[in-house]
Amino acid sequence: MPRVPVHTLDDAPEQTRPTLETLSKKMGKLLNIHALMAHSPVVLATYAAMQEAIATHGTFDGKTREAIALAVGAADNCDYCQSAHTLGGKAAGLDADTMLAARAGRPTGDDRLDTLLAVAREATLDVGAVQDGTWKQAQAAGWSDQELTEAFAHIAANLYTNYFNHYVGTELDVPQAPAV
Repeated sequence: MPRVPVHTLDDAPEQTRPTLETLSKKMGKLLNIHALMAHSPVVLATYAAMQEAIATHGTFDGKTREAIALAVGAADNCDYCQSAHTLGGKAAGLDADTMLAARAGRPTGDDRLDTLLAVAREATLDVGAVQDGTWKQAQAAGWSDQELTEAFAHIAANLYTNYFNHYVGTELDVPQAPAV
């Protein structure tokens, strides 16, 4: 059971309603995570700002973004995000095997992507630290320093949602991701 109210568009704090309406239209419904974030306008505004910055300035395609989200969500044991990003990954064109591999830390069949996911996973599991060898493998696979730096924004945005879900006890309102 969530620790804070799960708002609707009608009972959410006034400040959050425009953002909730936008998110609801984008997602096809008001997701529990957003309805819970709405309880604190600063939490929802921070989430929306992070997403807007990534959408405006990010260079990764949808498949890469979703693969990072799946790897981070699995490393953080966030069932909600793994489930939501399994839907997002499917919409972005990732196949089921690739998504399971990204979550499990197994090869996805894309060696270049695997090196980026190794960076994301390691940063998630070691409080931002990434070993030089892992970083250099990603560089050798063709990831630029700019892209590896950008990956941090994606990691941080996913940590934000993962931790929020753990923090407030977000209940699943999307199909459960398959077991790894």
